Amino acid sequence: VYTFKEARAQVGRIANYLYSLGVRKGDRVALTGKNSPEWAFAFMGIVSLSAVVVPVDYSLKDEEIEHLIDFVNVKGLFLDGERFDRLGKDGKYGFKISLEPGEHDAEYIMNIPDVGEQPIEKPTEEDLCAFLFTSGTTGTPKACMLTHRNFISDAWSAQTWMNIYETDVFYAILPIHHAYTLLAVFIESLCSGSCVVFGKRLVVNQIFKEIRAGHVTMFLAVPMLFNKLLAGIIKGLEEKGAFVKGLMLALASFCGFVKKTFKINLGRKIFGFLRDKVAMKDIRICIAGGGPLPPATFKRLNQFGIDFVQGYGLTETSPILTLNPIFDYDEGSIGKVVANCDMKFFDKDEQGNGEICVKGSMVMQGYYNNPEATAEIIDKDGYLHTGDIGYINNRGFVFITGRAKNIIVTEGGKNVFPEEIEDHFQLYFDIEQICAVGYIVDKEKKAEAVCAIIYPSADAKRKFANKDDLQKHFESIVEEVNKDLLPYKRIRKVVVVDEELEMSSTKKVKRFIVKKKYANLING
Repeated sequence: VYTFKEARAQVGRIANYLYSLGVRKGDRVALTGKNSPEWAFAFMGIVSLSAVVVPVDYSLKDEEIEHLIDFVNVKGLFLDGERFDRLGKDGKYGFKISLEPGEHDAEYIMNIPDVGEQPIEKPTEEDLCAFLFTSGTTGTPKACMLTHRNFISDAWSAQTWMNIYETDVFYAILPIHHAYTLLAVFIESLCSGSCVVFGKRLVVNQIFKEIRAGHVTMFLAVPMLFNKLLAGIIKGLEEKGAFVKGLMLALASFCGFVKKTFKINLGRKIFGFLRDKVAMKDIRICIAGGGPLPPATFKRLNQFGIDFVQGYGLTETSPILTLNPIFDYDEGSIGKVVANCDMKFFDKDEQGNGEICVKGSMVMQGYYNNPEATAEIIDKDGYLHTGDIGYINNRGFVFITGRAKNIIVTEGGKNVFPEEIEDHFQLYFDIEQICAVGYIVDKEKKAEAVCAIIYPSADAKRKFANKDDLQKHFESIVEEVNKDLLPYKRIRKVVVVDEELEMSSTKKVKRFIVKKKYANLING
């Protein structure tokens, strides 16, 4: 446990030591490792002497990490002990400092010498703060150049639709190198004087233990975790019997109505016993990001007394662009636009869907050493083109319908967004993962139909040991969902796979890789 005073002393010691090693304003220093106080101290030590921190996903392979940090020409490297001897051999990166104690004690971040005060040049708001990599580790990487102003302005803008207090406790469970956790948890907690608990593993039982032990009040996670959380609450009700479950769900619906209509959260007291079962009793606000959340999950968690928020953003925008207000929310929306963000919708179709484009203090300076890619995403008027398609209603709520590059074009020339299809399955707990993709049904017209690639849950595999029975089970689920979809959006093919679908560190299915891997099954 560290107080702010103790943390400041550690950061100052690290910054002075880096200066003594020759790190100066604008130099790049890489940082890769699991979430920990040491990671946080390294980050702040680097940026406090006007150097540029380069956070890298520690789940990548060694050669992928070296490919990224070589691209930006780093001067040194902070890394976990397990990789200390494998990365940066022969003094390749000038210096290496371990984020973990053990056999590398001489280089352990908490044991580096105190070299005294150095003539450090403090950063200004326009100085570069970090290079954050977008997806893709081969070819020419894309490193978003983000300034101190980008991060700090976005941290304050995010509070447009919520209040954060110094008594709050944030929980960093998602990878901290990712813009979502970096800004919305770590930097946000520093700006508001709150505490932060660093999670160890992305395992549900471990998460519940850490939330309870740390008295966490601000829980930010991806939709997958919140779906599992809701499943745990519903399971607790089912154990009470059908009558009690029906009564509790009816009462929850009433609490949800009161909350939306009269801004009174009755569910917080009434359902405290249920939230306590899943370590959520101290949670004040839950925030979902990193992917689409089903409206049913959003609605139910609010009904059970959890102040639930959904947001939206990109690495290129530091990242937050929208948030749902705690009481004035819309379950199907990604929220309202935060302060200092000018959002427009370009090239609208007949339904009013257009590409979401933004301008403001949170927009990056561009991609490092890649002016062509920068010109493709930021136009001459300064608007960043997100590649996401959506619309805004007359109450100021923004809705996303999908990614432009993922659009499936059907025989009738209609556009189908796979994300919209996948949302309908998030509360079918027999489905561990689903990926909707297009497959060609008319080569001449290049027309597509929708195929669902499904990876079953462990429970489903136990219930349906026979592959044919498992296939029929998921086909019946798809048939049920299809009834709620417009004819051109309906799934026409179901592929059940034996292996877990490849995912990013923020638990998004890598659609292109999955489609390529199962091309024979999809097109067969």
